Amino acid sequence: ALLHALGDRKGINRFGNFSAPLDEALIHVSLDLSGRPHLSYNLDIPTQRVGTYDTQLVEHFFQSLVNTSGMTLHIQQLMFYIPILKTFNRIYIEATFKAFARAIRQATGYDPRHL
Repeated sequence: ALLHALGDRKGINRFGNFSAPLDEALIHVSLDLSGRPHLSYNLDIPTQRVGTYDTQLVEHFFQSLVNTSGMTLHIQQLMFYIPILKTFNRIYIEATFKAFARAIRQATGYDPRHL
């Protein structure tokens, strides 16, 4: 769906990046809607599950998105803190998706200089 929505990619910024500071997590996402799929994933979620959610699905989601959309995507965990309570592990996932959302919004923004 994302590949179809991007069309010929004319008129968009193409590049986007955002760092999301969320409590003890600091996640940086940088992307290029280049048409060349590549994922660099450096995120260490301290547990394998957050509630009933398998945390390995985060990387799987982004790999699938990269493969089908042809984007270059770098996800970098800049700060790491081992929380005492396992419930805080969701912060890493939440910060990752928030940073990605801001970066994709920036990359898909219209810029007439790119026509």
